[in-house]
Amino acid sequence: MSGAAPTQGLPALPALSQLDWQDGQLHLEGAALDALAQQHGTPLFVYSKAAMLQALAAYQRGFAGRNAQICYAMKANSSLGVLQVFARAGCGFDIVSGGELARVLAAGGDAAKVIFSGVGKTRAEMAQALDAGIGCFNVESEAELEVLSAVAQAKGQRAPVSIRVNPNVDPKTHPYISTGLKDNKFGVAHERTLATYRRAAALPGLRVVGIDCHIGSQITEPTPYLDAMDRVLDLVDQIEAAGIPIDHIDFGGGLGIDYNGDTPPAADALWAQLLARLDARGYGQRKLMIEPGRSLVGNAGVCLTEVLVLKPGEHKNFCIVDAAMNDLPRPAMYEAFHRIVPLVPKAGAATRYDVVGPICESGDWIGRDRDFDVAPGDRLAVLSAGAYCMSMASNYNTRGRPPELLVDGQKVMLIRERETVADQLRNERLQP
Repeated sequence: MSGAAPTQGLPALPALSQLDWQDGQLHLEGAALDALAQQHGTPLFVYSKAAMLQALAAYQRGFAGRNAQICYAMKANSSLGVLQVFARAGCGFDIVSGGELARVLAAGGDAAKVIFSGVGKTRAEMAQALDAGIGCFNVESEAELEVLSAVAQAKGQRAPVSIRVNPNVDPKTHPYISTGLKDNKFGVAHERTLATYRRAAALPGLRVVGIDCHIGSQITEPTPYLDAMDRVLDLVDQIEAAGIPIDHIDFGGGLGIDYNGDTPPAADALWAQLLARLDARGYGQRKLMIEPGRSLVGNAGVCLTEVLVLKPGEHKNFCIVDAAMNDLPRPAMYEAFHRIVPLVPKAGAATRYDVVGPICESGDWIGRDRDFDVAPGDRLAVLSAGAYCMSMASNYNTRGRPPELLVDGQKVMLIRERETVADQLRNERLQP
């Protein structure tokens, strides 16, 4: 529905987002966003079901005819209504906590299609996952192997494990979301991989089923994936030569999205290249696992916010809105860029603003140096807000987290109510 070029002078919209300009107003699928903001208040997150399924379909096309399992990396957006979309589409899930496992099960996900990643799983979380019957633990250290084996043995089980390998490949992304370099905390060092697999195979509470690699997030070119794949396949050769079979190969996720004219490869085009490399090396029929997150939900969501006041300054003009860093933490955390557009653009002269929130932090900004004609009471859309926004939202300054809506064609469903102060105080206790 959207295009890369402006429509009749209106701002450009991200591709594959299901956003469109209709009668001079911003729509998501069949829903007029300004009307939703008036009805539900702001800040407000709104997601497109069609955009999620469209992004998923690119992966499904890429894996047509292959033995592959797509596991949604739910840390990108863990709202139950979003998880339902992917569970009903047949996806598995990549989790990083016991709480995320509980969310998967509450949303109707299949525990047997769950991969448990993360560097710091607790014994209680390991036991919870074993009881649920998850598909695989992605183990991230040699010490974790010992703990998981002991937990599984105490239950009379053998935990299925895949070891996450750190291939020391530069994903060429922001350092905070790079995970595959030797100085990152994730995974087992490339040089220690064979010894770690030998230890895993010897432990009585473990059953080796795969190998895993994830090098980072918001990757916009195929070269890092191809480099990592080669290094992982070299390791598979060594591990299997040592008599330890590898049932599946997990290449993680990390494919980027269009935040500001970014041009990552389409998922099906990327996997055409990767599968050609797999075929050339004789691994084309091996079971494959992938864990996309941002690329499935990032451009499916927007955050709507209202202009509170305009504050002119000598060097900067500030557009102060009711959304803040607790709702949209990516700019404060990563200096990340999100496009910001008025829901009903005006034809007047534009002014350059820094768009900032009301929180008492200089880091509370949403966008810098943005040009538009706005007045207090106007509403804006922060685009590409479907990933790592609501899932990272907080109650800083005792601010309630926003409600969430899911749009399905003409139908709009409330999938999370606005959080109240009473909700926040419920679990706190005053001193006697």
